[in-house]
Amino acid sequence: MEDFNIDIQPTKNENIVKFIANSFITKAESFEFKNIDEAKNSPLAQQLFYLPFVKTVFISQNFIAIEKYNIVAWQDVQEEVAASIKEYIDSGKPIIISSENSKKIPVTIYAESTPNPSVLKFVANKPLTEGTFEFKNIDDTKFAPIANSLFHFPFVKEVFIHSNYISITKFDIVSWEEITLELREFLKKYLEEDKPIFTDEILQKNTVKNHAGETNSSKEVTLTEMEKEIISILNEYVQPAVAGDGGHIAFQSYNEASKTVKVVLQGACSGCPSSTFTLKNGIETMLKEMLHDQTLKVEAING
Repeated sequence: MEDFNIDIQPTKNENIVKFIANSFITKAESFEFKNIDEAKNSPLAQQLFYLPFVKTVFISQNFIAIEKYNIVAWQDVQEEVAASIKEYIDSGKPIIISSENSKKIPVTIYAESTPNPSVLKFVANKPLTEGTFEFKNIDDTKFAPIANSLFHFPFVKEVFIHSNYISITKFDIVSWEEITLELREFLKKYLEEDKPIFTDEILQKNTVKNHAGETNSSKEVTLTEMEKEIISILNEYVQPAVAGDGGHIAFQSYNEASKTVKVVLQGACSGCPSSTFTLKNGIETMLKEMLHDQTLKVEAING
């Protein structure tokens, strides 16, 4: 693993800044603290609340977001805050202390069909990741132990992990009726044993394709106003629908000269027989109407 570091990322809210680590700091859990009393199970959050301008602390998989009061400007204090967070994490002290009274919730996994007959969506009752991760073969899974294990099933062709679900693409040699129960039991046992889903190195490698608008990477991307509008529409109106079907559509680029939006199809969307129809009659139409430009075109690339 590369040296640990913290990157600073502004957000749409000028009072909130994200401090993104190149290491996982929670196990796909998210915590929000509005004052020092609420932060009794997070020594790091308590330390941050000693800064008089800190209003809210949000800790997630590999980042800490802080909302400030208006008494200071972020450009005056953000470097100091980043250094403080780095020093704390480098010390090896706990980020979150689990409550002794907290009960372990049993893991459940259920399977959902998708519009793609080759893809089944396995949904857990716990978060798995904040980001979007796609694996086309076992060589891609060096830093994703759960995906690596899944590829040891000879019928698994591709693995897609997002939020609280895993979409699995199978080869045609078997039917879902033959393998669904086996996959459900495997995933349930894997998660119950608290085995790692990813290792820290996945945050620094190009194993996962990062696209503008994604939160997998702390890399700063300069976007035009049109690109920002397109991403906003995709995130607000398209992503929830395709996620429900076990897929993901990520913005890749916009060509001003040809008025062409390129998107990447992932998970159940990749190779789905209905994806072309969805793009032409759904996303393209929506972008044309919401951006008031009937010349816009959408092209899709399988992830």
